[in-house]
Amino acid sequence: MSETETTKSRLRLARFGRWAAELLLVFVGVYVAFWLSNYQQRRQDAERRDQILASLEGQLREGIESGKINRAKQEQKAAEFRRALDAGEMPPLQPFVFTTDYSPSDWATMLQSGGVQLLDVQTLMAVRRDESVIRWGLSRMAWYQKLSDELIVPNLDQDIAFFYDPATKKLRKRFEVYPEALDARVKFANGLERTHGELLKRIQAERQRYR
Repeated sequence: MSETETTKSRLRLARFGRWAAELLLVFVGVYVAFWLSNYQQRRQDAERRDQILASLEGQLREGIESGKINRAKQEQKAAEFRRALDAGEMPPLQPFVFTTDYSPSDWATMLQSGGVQLLDVQTLMAVRRDESVIRWGLSRMAWYQKLSDELIVPNLDQDIAFFYDPATKKLRKRFEVYPEALDARVKFANGLERTHGELLKRIQAERQRYR
């Protein structure tokens, strides 16, 4: 090989080397940019996940604490009515009222804001179970309140004999649903406390795992 050909070959190799180096730099730059973008997205997702979980945890803690107080009151009321009824004391019936600030749109909004994509499947399933208990219980409570509005409220000025058979001192058949409603309210409170507790543990476990 002549000196000229050798020089040309060296120039071609040098150009190829520079081209390869430039290509490598471009590749590394794109890869770094892609990695940084993914890293930032993962950070944002992690922060959003923790925000959602923290909000759920706070709501559940508050709900469990207030639920315990309410459940204790309802248990006492239901037990006292049952005791008086079994003793033949013909305790007076009161309007069945159930109030709640639960809104299904609150859960839906929270999940649609990123929860469905970010939360673990098991956590989402626990949310659905908890929400199912709430929806079923509220539907049941609404039915008992409707019966109360139709059977009890319009007759509050009636004599006790209107509600009880004086001979047996038992509730007349159309009013036998009243103690059942009191027991159902306690059962609903117990169910909520159980599913809230299960969901709270699930959320705490997920938050701990992603820290």
